[in-house]
Amino acid sequence: MKYMLIMRATDEAFANMGEFDFDQMLETVGAFNDELIRAGVLLAAEGLSEPSEGVVVDYSQEPPVVTDGPYGETKELFNGFYLLNVSSIQEAVEWAKRMPMAGPGFKTEIRRVPTIDEFPQDNEWIKKERAWREAHGQL
Repeated sequence: MKYMLIMRATDEAFANMGEFDFDQMLETVGAFNDELIRAGVLLAAEGLSEPSEGVVVDYSQEPPVVTDGPYGETKELFNGFYLLNVSSIQEAVEWAKRMPMAGPGFKTEIRRVPTIDEFPQDNEWIKKERAWREAHGQL
């Protein structure tokens, strides 16, 4: 069975992330990722860009309404995902408007997935992750 571990943070906790040393955070996350890899359980691991970079497609009316993030209550934020390779957020919105699970109460949040190239390339853990991704055909 597959499971997604969804990381959530309160507004306060998210704001406090700026106080953490980025290299230490990469080391901590890198070590955890390495443990998952060695255990053979890691299928994919991706972080999402900040909610303010995303949009929501709301199907409560026709045509669906698109609004910029951030969003309402946490319980509204995530229930599953599709990973699309498209050229822009506008193209992703067009696909989201066609989702089969549409109607009142359904929304699709669209967020960009940063690439490994956006992290410090001289970091030991980023180098390990890049090597793993290359070995598994993910780059």
